[in-house]
Amino acid sequence: MAKRGGFPGGMPGGMGNLMKQAQKMQKQMEEAQKQLEEKEFTAAAGGGAVQVTVSGKREVLKVKLAEEAVDPDDVEMLEDMIVAAVNEALRQVDEASAAGMPRLPGGFGGLGL
Repeated sequence: MAKRGGFPGGMPGGMGNLMKQAQKMQKQMEEAQKQLEEKEFTAAAGGGAVQVTVSGKREVLKVKLAEEAVDPDDVEMLEDMIVAAVNEALRQVDEASAAGMPRLPGGFGGLGL
């Protein structure tokens, strides 16, 4: 007589194998995240007049301004170029993050999600 609520002989339908796959994928995702965080992304605006470097952790590391970009009579343009460069660098981080994450075979359908 089988125990109530249990499965004789272990998990049915390769559930143990599915758990191993999930653990492997989690390890791959953690490694991909670690690699991303160690990278730096640089973007420019204003034809290179402003350069911004951010980390994979989305932290601004450097801002480099060309001398000709600093015009006391047009601070607003400099501000706009800095914002544009920061946003582009952050977009690069997002793109690298999406590209570096492992994919589930067949999507989430195999997990019932």
